[in-house]
Amino acid sequence: MHITFIKPNIGRPSHGLYVDEGRMEPLQIGVLAGLTPEHHELAFYDDRMEAIPYDRPTDAVALTVETFTARRAYEIGTAYHKLGVPVILGGMHVTLLPDEAAQYADAIVTGDAESVWHQVLQDLEQGRLQPRYDGPPAAGQIGGTPVDRQIFEGKGYLPVALLQFSRGCHFACEFCAISTYFCQRHYTRPVEEVVAEIKAQKRKLLFFVDDNIAADKDALKELCEALIPLKVRWVSQGSMDMLDDPELMRLLIRSGCLGFVIGFESLNEDNLKHMRKAPNRKRQGNPEAGHYAEVIEELRSYGLQTWAAFTIGHEEDTVESIRATAEFAIRSKFTFAAYNVLMPYPGTPLYRRLEAQDRLLYGGHWWTHPEYRFNHAAFKPNRMTADELTEVGFECRKRFNTVSSIASRFFEPRTNLGSPYRAMTYLLYNPLFRKEVHKKQGLHFGLDDTESVPWNN
Repeated sequence: MHITFIKPNIGRPSHGLYVDEGRMEPLQIGVLAGLTPEHHELAFYDDRMEAIPYDRPTDAVALTVETFTARRAYEIGTAYHKLGVPVILGGMHVTLLPDEAAQYADAIVTGDAESVWHQVLQDLEQGRLQPRYDGPPAAGQIGGTPVDRQIFEGKGYLPVALLQFSRGCHFACEFCAISTYFCQRHYTRPVEEVVAEIKAQKRKLLFFVDDNIAADKDALKELCEALIPLKVRWVSQGSMDMLDDPELMRLLIRSGCLGFVIGFESLNEDNLKHMRKAPNRKRQGNPEAGHYAEVIEELRSYGLQTWAAFTIGHEEDTVESIRATAEFAIRSKFTFAAYNVLMPYPGTPLYRRLEAQDRLLYGGHWWTHPEYRFNHAAFKPNRMTADELTEVGFECRKRFNTVSSIASRFFEPRTNLGSPYRAMTYLLYNPLFRKEVHKKQGLHFGLDDTESVPWNN
């Protein structure tokens, strides 16, 4: 059989087509391709940079659906449905909203697909595709399933190999869809499987896409020990509490770790308390001595470059306090920073609270609403209007990525200037992210001008 995998785009700007220049390999599709028996013929199209050839014959199409790409995924599924091609939808959004996704699919896959993918293909071959398959969340890549990276060739991805060591996170942040999806559980793969996967691919710069690679410190130490002889460079996402373990931090450096995406979230203690961001509350420090001063100094002492992630629009946030967050990030000379408007993801405690308070906009379904735009507020904030939140978020992203900010942040001797490789990384990627800030702001979700209409009731 011929199986077509598709990675949907977010949507389009007011004029032209959005092409994601910072795109990375969609690891989840590579995993499923690796699980697919060799007698099946595979095709893969990345909607972020290439047109989908609907006229090319295929026996089924499988799409991975994120909340931000749901509207576009439903459009693509509808187009294939009209051609009589079975449509299979999976991904985190499908798990969060299975009834919604089922309206646009012949079959949905909830949870992690690895444990049920062979059954899906077998049923498809026998003409008895079931409407729903449930794969419980787990460590992933069962039995050391290799990632099929050949399907990524020639598509212009950043020169970074995506891998996973763990999935999930044991924290219970109010806004986080990861905690909801994994029920605050954390799963790790056998280290020897990860090492084998690294050796089987050609890149030396790795991005572990783990939700929180430091959630199990002992497991991470074991991974670091195994990475040391491989002489790779790598980055991932981690929480501040990793700094509580000096042994772990020393191993991270020896293993080739360049830095982390870390959720700083907010400078306000009441916000941190309300969002239940436990590691940050312990580490935030005295504002008079400087927010997160100890954290920043420790990260610098290890030479780690930091991508500081902030969520804006919390209960105590004001336009002025959000602006102050941008200035804080520039003073801290972070390598990168993100200012993410707080998003009420379906199924999260945040969504339920805002729904109960009648504060959701776009009918509570911003991800499919024809009027919603990327990076816009989807709820009524407490201390400003939704438009003010949208505008100040864009302002912060622009401010952090100005030429003067990029230049001033570059001169941090222990991190951004810590080595020629770190300096090169900084100078290559900051202009790219500066460009993406302007391209992505205000994107329409999907490519069609009309609202998607459910076709499977």
